[in-house]
Amino acid sequence: MTESGNIAAPATSQSFSIWDVARIAGVSHQTVSRVINGKPNVRESTRAHVLRTIDELGFTPSRTAQALAGGPVRSVTVLTVDTALYGCAAALRGIEEAARAAGFTVAISVLEPESARSRQDVMERLGDPGRAAAIVIAFEAAGVRALAALPADYPVVGLVERPDDAADADGTSLSKVWIDDRGAAAHATRYLLGLGHKTVHYLAIPSSTTHQTQRARGWRDALHEADRTVPEQLDAGWTPRSGYLAARRLLADRTATAILCGNDDVALGVLRAAREAGRRVPEELSVVGFDDAPQSAYLSPALTTVRLDFEGLGRAGFRLLHRLLDPQNAPEPGLWDDPELIVRESSGPYRSARSRSPR
Repeated sequence: MTESGNIAAPATSQSFSIWDVARIAGVSHQTVSRVINGKPNVRESTRAHVLRTIDELGFTPSRTAQALAGGPVRSVTVLTVDTALYGCAAALRGIEEAARAAGFTVAISVLEPESARSRQDVMERLGDPGRAAAIVIAFEAAGVRALAALPADYPVVGLVERPDDAADADGTSLSKVWIDDRGAAAHATRYLLGLGHKTVHYLAIPSSTTHQTQRARGWRDALHEADRTVPEQLDAGWTPRSGYLAARRLLADRTATAILCGNDDVALGVLRAAREAGRRVPEELSVVGFDDAPQSAYLSPALTTVRLDFEGLGRAGFRLLHRLLDPQNAPEPGLWDDPELIVRESSGPYRSARSRSPR
C-alpha cells in the first residue's frame, strides 16, 4: 500500500499533552481537566501542584484538552452532503470501521445543498461542543463551507479535494486528507490519447469550490502536455440522468470519440445516450468513468474507470482525528491505495469513420 494523497495537520509548538501533565503531576487526566476548566471538587493543594506542573512544562491547554472534563472524547460527528454518492458512502464506511475499532461512536449529519452558511448552523449539528469531534466529507460546496465555519481550535479533520499545492491551499490550520484526483484524471486522459484518440471530452461533476475540480485540472493537464485540442468542458451533475442529458448534446458531434466522466454514475448515463445515438462502445466511442463503484464491472459493456480508495481515505481521516485527540496513544493515521486505472470493455483503440464497420 502506498500513499496516494497527503495529510495536512496543523503545526503546533505544544510538545506536551494533557496525559503528560497528568503523568508528571501524578494525578488523573480528569483531575488535570478539572483544573484547566476551573471545576470544583479539587483540593487546593492538588490544584496548585497541577498548575505548577502546567507552568513548568509550558503546557497550553487546547480546545481538545478542555473537552476532557468528563473523560476523553469518544464520539465523532460526520458531516456529509449525500450518503447516496459512492465516494461519500465508501468514506463513511472507512470512518465507521476505524472509529468502531477505536471504541468511538459515530453520528452522521447530512448537509443540505444550501446549508452550512453560518458557524451557528454547523455547531448546532455537532451536539455538546465540549464532548464531540468532527469529520467533514468536503467533496461538495456545502461540505467546504462547513469545514471553513468550524473554529480553528475545534478537533476536526476534512476529507477534501486535493489542494493546488501540497499544503492547505486556503491557509487554514485544519487537518485534511485527500486523494490525488488531478494526477489520476491526467493518467486516464493519457491512456485514451495512447489509444489513438485525437482528443478527450470531459463531463464534469460539480466542483467543491467556485473553480474547476481537480479531475478537470488533470484532464486539461494531459491534453496540454500532449499539445491536443482542449474541448469545452461539459458540466454534468452527480447522477446518470445528468450524464445522459450532457452526452446527448455531445454525441451529436460525430468527431467525439473519447469521453472521460467525472464519476461512474455520469458514465452510466453516457452509455445509455451512446446506445440511443447509435454509437457503439468501444468501437466508435470510448468511455471512462471515475471511482470504480461496485456496479461498474457489471455494466454492458463493463466500464473502464479509475479506482479510488475512499474507504482507506475515511480510515486515515478518522485516525488523524484520533491522533489530534490523543497524540500519545492513538496509532499513526496510515496510508491508502493509489488511484488505479481499471481497464474493462468500454474503452478501445481509435478508429476513423472510414474504417468503422457498419452497425
